[in-house]
Order: sequence, then C-alpha cells, then structure tokens
Amino acid sequence: MIKLHCFGESGNAYKAALTLELSEAEWEPVYVDFFNGGARTDEFKALNVMGEVPVMEDGDLVLTQSGVIQDYVSSKTGKLGGRSAAERRDVLRWMFFDNHKISGVAGGLRFMMNFMPEERRNADVIAFQSARLMGGLKVIETQLSDTKFLTGADLTIADIACSGYLFYPEPFGFDRADFPHIDAWLSAIEATPRWKHPYDLMPGSPADRS
Repeated sequence: MIKLHCFGESGNAYKAALTLELSEAEWEPVYVDFFNGGARTDEFKALNVMGEVPVMEDGDLVLTQSGVIQDYVSSKTGKLGGRSAAERRDVLRWMFFDNHKISGVAGGLRFMMNFMPEERRNADVIAFQSARLMGGLKVIETQLSDTKFLTGADLTIADIACSGYLFYPEPFGFDRADFPHIDAWLSAIEATPRWKHPYDLMPGSPADRS
C-alpha cells in the first residue's frame, strides 16, 4: 500500500493524490498537520529534508516533489503518461511549464491571499503574482482551444499538474468563467471516473481549522 503524506489545502499534494487515485493505485493518505508545524518536525524531515509535502512511501522507496511522484506512479501503473516517447516529452514539457508558470505562482498567491495574516499581505506582490498567473493561464487557454487535454485527446499527468490548484474554492484571482476552454477542460477532468475534489480526497481543509 502506497502512503502519501499530505494535507487537503496543499495543491501540490493534490496533484500526487489525484494521480494515485486516477491511476487506480492502492494508496492511503497520511495527514500532515502543516499549519501546526507537522512538516517541520525531525521525524518528517527525516523523510524529506525539504520539509514539504507531498512525500510518498512505496515500501522502502521514498519520493518527494509532486512531479517526481506523478512520474513514478505513471511509470509504475502504465497510465496517464502518454503513449509514446514523443508524447511523454510533451507531458514533461507541460509539467515543467506548470512548475514555473502555474503552480509555482498560484501556490504562493493562494497562500498569501487566504492563509497568511492580513497584516502581512502585500498588495503589490499580490498584483504582480496575479499578472504572472494570468499570463500562464492564457497560454493554457490557447492550447486548449486546439486540444481537449494539454497533450492531445487523452488525460495525462500534465493535465493533473496544471489543473491542481484550479479546483480549490479559495479566491486567488482565478475565475473559470473568464477562461471558457479551461472551464471545459476542468469539467472534463471532473468527469473522469474516480476524480475527487481535493478536500474529499485528502484529510485537512480550512473548515477543519475554523
């Protein structure tokens, strides 16, 4: 049984969890109480020196970083990774794009706007990061005007990576109604058998801390 150390509010953990779920892997979540220092304990850092989720344990194998976990699960199950070497390279291309232009921006922006104390929020930083995120989303919107999913007709881990943060309800400048092709894409992902919302797939949500 694969174990995934995660918590519901983490978009990066959601990418790994949803990859496990949609690939029909046998897995279980292990809750990390991130907001109370759960990722900073000596025990957790023995698993991941970076002090971040997700962390995946498959027997003696320990992997960190969502993209690495997604690649491992895809390779192990033979699902969601493309059907050829060329398709796999395209999958990786979009995952690297996500890391730099989508999740790498949306994660910090969402945290600042929803989980950081209001007195520590910086309006200029929020405006700058929001503009960066909109730029990345426009690229995805353009791609999806030609293809159902990012790399063609089939759902891959690239779609899971790039969409991970876009399913969260907390406001961070993204509105599906502003991006009709992204809206249709997210609906297609939601219609995939076994898809679950992040707060249904992993333990932990803002409601649990209110």
